[in-house]
Amino acid sequence: MSTVMLSCQELVELVTDYLEDVLPPEERARFEHHLESCGGCANYVEQIRITIALTGRVHVDELEPATREAIVDAFREWSHAG
Repeated sequence: MSTVMLSCQELVELVTDYLEDVLPPEERARFEHHLESCGGCANYVEQIRITIALTGRVHVDELEPATREAIVDAFREWSHAG
């Protein structure tokens, strides 16, 4: 059984799930196979890892209600624009 190669666009769309270790095993294998053969995507994933390490994480309960609402509104606008 042959596995279809993951495209760069698909990798970008899956990077969060990959870094959060929630990809199904077959999809994770496709992701990692792509990284082995695509230096650009390997660099991209590393840049995302570095960004996460430098910025840390914010939990929703740590945000002021107005800040939380502004983030949700910005996401809604962004998701409707795409």
